[in-house]
Amino acid sequence: MKKDIHPKTHPAVYVDVSTNRRFTSRSTASSKKRETIEGVEHMIFLRDVTGDSHPAFTGEKRFVDTAGRVDKFNKKFGRGAPVAKK
Repeated sequence: MKKDIHPKTHPAVYVDVSTNRRFTSRSTASSKKRETIEGVEHMIFLRDVTGDSHPAFTGEKRFVDTAGRVDKFNKKFGRGAPVAKK
C-alpha cells in the first residue's frame, strides 16, 4: 500500500434517535459532538434509522398511504379524475 494516501479514521459512536441504542465503530467523518467512552474520545453521529429500528430488520409493518400520494400528484399536475370510455 502507498503511504499517506488513506484517510485518517477515528473512534465513532452512532446513536439511533428512535431507540437510543449506540453502536461503536470507526469513521473518517467528523462531528463536533464528542463523548468519552472507557477513556477514549468518540465522535457522536445521530441517525434516524439504523439496523436496530429499520422495519426491514425489525419485522414491523408500516402502512403507506399510496392513495394520498396519487391524489397529491394529480392535484399538483392538474389531472382530473379519469374519464370513462364509451
